[in-house]
Amino acid sequence: MTQTLRLGIAGLGTVGVGVVKIIRRQAAMLEARTGRKIEITAVCARDAEKDRGVSLAGYAWETDAVALAKRDDVDVFVELMGGSEGTAKDATEAALAAGKDVVTANKALLAIHGQALAEQAEAAGQVIRYEAAVAGGIPVIKSLTEGLAGNEITRVMGVMNGTCNYILTNMEAKGQGYNALFDECAELGYLEADPNLDVGGIDAAHKLAILSSIAFGTKPNFDGIDIEGVQRITLEDIHQAADMGYRIKLLGVAQRSARGLEQRMQPCLVPVNSPLGQLEGGTNMVVLEGDAVEQVVLRGPGAGEGPTASAVLGDICDIARGLRIPTFGQPATMLEAAQPARTGLPAPYYLRTALLDKPGALAKVAAILGDAGVSIDRMRQYGHTNGTAPVLIVTHKTTRAALDIALATLGDTDVVALDPVALRIEEV
Repeated sequence: MTQTLRLGIAGLGTVGVGVVKIIRRQAAMLEARTGRKIEITAVCARDAEKDRGVSLAGYAWETDAVALAKRDDVDVFVELMGGSEGTAKDATEAALAAGKDVVTANKALLAIHGQALAEQAEAAGQVIRYEAAVAGGIPVIKSLTEGLAGNEITRVMGVMNGTCNYILTNMEAKGQGYNALFDECAELGYLEADPNLDVGGIDAAHKLAILSSIAFGTKPNFDGIDIEGVQRITLEDIHQAADMGYRIKLLGVAQRSARGLEQRMQPCLVPVNSPLGQLEGGTNMVVLEGDAVEQVVLRGPGAGEGPTASAVLGDICDIARGLRIPTFGQPATMLEAAQPARTGLPAPYYLRTALLDKPGALAKVAAILGDAGVSIDRMRQYGHTNGTAPVLIVTHKTTRAALDIALATLGDTDVVALDPVALRIEEV
């Protein structure tokens, strides 16, 4: 194919403007690499008069994204508006119905409606590309669907929200608590309009749902993910985990067990000297494990104008080259409905609590854990303050079910002054 590939871009925020800049700046390079000219023919945004720092002269303007998706002079609809419902969904469906390919950065849309959209696209002979939806500039989608296509994937895990990683690493580096760093992220513009999407783990869980679908050949199932944010993590947790040789990360993990597909997005401890343990600031990292390749670690910027626009351009170039693969790596009609499973595979756990200054308190805790089948690997008790003593326990491998029994029993005793915090320790 040598004809020009014509783009319609819906959404001219940070990422949309980044895409425009790359296409204007690198037009010759893109043509050399794909064999086709790539040009923007039309755009859509709320305010046509806004100064976005880049010339938009020569592009047709639409006030309605659905109308943009249907234009005859658009071959690829580039959806950069965001949101799982409303205009983004309507315009994407309209583009596919009109015979357009779609490139999107919309993780929520694919996590929730990905199966239906994939079936629509594949039935019409169109493709949906979405590298920018997961981990910004890291080519994790291409790695799973192409580079690792010969592997049976055994586990996917990673740090996929830069805001949470910024908060957690700076709690340690600056000695500041969660609330102070949350406020700092708000001032720096790192938080979504709804901050709970970030700190509550929802944004990262959308990404995990997409990766799980590709990795395990299942229909995207966002509702099957156990989600816990970072709001309960204290400075004491950060320091005490470090004292035991660990760092705390908001970690997404997907793997099969005898019970079904485990998907969890929750704070975990990882060894301080592991790749995930050394990850700093707003950087993302995804670890892929397969039967043939063993382990691949992908690290890079998870957000921002340049990295995310780079991922969008990668997808556009693939379409220009004629690469056409199913949305989730295999035909959507072949994807299984996975059985969601709570964490069943044993792992060590970190427990933090505080005990009242009573004789035999520590022995009672150890006995309760032992009765539930939870054995103690390491235990540390810190100095008494106001009649209580902080206690830190690292268990040997155990199931979450056994641990929950122990935690419920501990809550009924007369020696525990603080509800225990329990964090899984993930082996990396």
